[in-house]
Formats: sequence, C-alpha cells, structure tokens
Amino acid sequence: MEEITEKTEDTRGQWFVVHTLSGHENKVRDSILRQLQIGDEVPVYDAVIPTETVVEFRNGKKTEIKRKPFPGYLLVRMDLYNDLGVVDEKAWYLIRNVQGVLGFLGNANRPAPLSPEEIDGLMPKGGAGEEPAKPRIEFNVGEVVRIKDGPFEGCEGRIIEIDNERGKLNLEVSMFGRSTPVELEFWQVERIV
Repeated sequence: MEEITEKTEDTRGQWFVVHTLSGHENKVRDSILRQLQIGDEVPVYDAVIPTETVVEFRNGKKTEIKRKPFPGYLLVRMDLYNDLGVVDEKAWYLIRNVQGVLGFLGNANRPAPLSPEEIDGLMPKGGAGEEPAKPRIEFNVGEVVRIKDGPFEGCEGRIIEIDNERGKLNLEVSMFGRSTPVELEFWQVERIV
C-alpha cells in the first residue's frame, strides 16, 4: 500500500528583515541554517534571500539570471517575541551574533515583523506554478533611445509603450518627416549617453 505524504508548510514564527554586509547574504543565511541544524531549541526556523529571475539580452542572446532585488538583506522566520511581547534573548543573540549581520531592519531595539502581504511580494514562488522570468527593464516611456540592430539601425526613436510580457518596445521613429511606429526587442536598442 502506498503511503501518501503531504508537505505541510511550516507556519511558525514571523518574518523579519535582517540587514547584512553587502555580498555576505549567502554566508549569513548559510551560517543561520547551520546553527538551526545544530538545534539549540532556539525559535528561529528559516532564512531566505529574496531572488528573482530576470531575462537579459547580451550580444543578441537571451539569458536568464537570478538576481537579488534587495542586496544586503535577507528574511528570517522566527519567534522574536514571546507571548508577553518580550524579546526572546536566544533568538535575538543567535541572529545578532552571526558574522556579517548588521542588525534588524526597523527599530534597533524592537524590530517589526513583515505583514503577510509584504511576504507574498518578497518570497520566491516555488514549484510548478513558478513565475516566468521577467525581462530586465532599463527604459522608460517617453525616453529617446538609439536603435542598434535591424533595418532602422542608427536611428533614434521615442518609446511609446513597453511590453514586459514579450520583452518588446514600441518606438516612434521619425522617417521622411513622418512618425513611424516600430516594434523592437529590448536588446535591439540602447540608451543615448
């Protein structure tokens, strides 16, 4: 007979933002997770670095990269306060004494947990319903850009629309004294310096 096990989501604790030295997020997260494996009965449950998958175009090739939208920060799920609202000293010192941690985001003596809405926006979406990679947007509507590839190479155009889903820009290019709409991919244009 097959045993059916369902993975239940651990809902203990609240999420707090921890400020780290920039570039040390992975070391801090790994150190916290290592401490949790040792098991000192500290009410700290998880540490996560928010990341997002971004599409970049380099030399005409589409590549997906993982980037940290908030460098220097990570999320820690823990019970920082007991039932009486007093700071749990074990949890406080476990996090504060990790090398590379600068402190908690917010009030230095009484950090506030993130709301469920804030967590939904920050946490990476895993599993089969994973979000598709977003194109890296470096342009704004109304900005004038130079076309660097295609039949309009060398021309300048003003961005009239950005299509994030398809990774395309709609430009208005002036040709023969008339405005002509042109659709190009992000990598086909560059900022005018």
